Amino acid sequence: MARGKVQMKRIENPVHRQVTFCKRRAGLLKKAKELSVLCDAEIGLFIFSAHGKLYELATKGTMQGLIERYVKSSGGAEADEAKEKQPLDLKEEVDMLKHEIELLRKTLWYMIGGGAGTLTLDELHVLEKHLEIWIYNIRSKKMEAMFQEIQQLKNKEGILITTNNYLQDKIKEQNEIVDIAPAIANFPYPLIIQNEIFPF
Repeated sequence: MARGKVQMKRIENPVHRQVTFCKRRAGLLKKAKELSVLCDAEIGLFIFSAHGKLYELATKGTMQGLIERYVKSSGGAEADEAKEKQPLDLKEEVDMLKHEIELLRKTLWYMIGGGAGTLTLDELHVLEKHLEIWIYNIRSKKMEAMFQEIQQLKNKEGILITTNNYLQDKIKEQNEIVDIAPAIANFPYPLIIQNEIFPF
């Protein structure tokens, strides 16, 4: 059965998006390793998920070593250029963070009942996306906690079953001893222990 062509656009369903990310990330890392082995190439790969989690691969040596090698091979001109851009980048980052703080403040005000009039349509779209991500994260954490609790209960169940079996074996041993005692009491011959005779 032939698969249809995949449209190159953002996957709207967050669960499907996460599954696709995991599968394609694994495929990309596998291909990078294969390329390194087949062609004796040094490969460094960074992947940041939508939630900011870092995945990296350095096929030979360390990632730090590959980065240093890249910086050396790209030349000092780019490093000087980066130093010149750094203050501007910091200012842009500060402005972006101020904007994000203002948006979060408005969002919080909206969520506690401040009214929809304080948010623009774009801000409402951003709020909706944030809420989807938060709900997804909460559900993921909830599922993870439930799985851990189930595992702990299974472990406790295993311990209780083992303890129960042990106690049942002990009860059987005690019952066998009790069943044998009357038979020994009716034994007509005396018991000899260390050269002494003890009649029953």
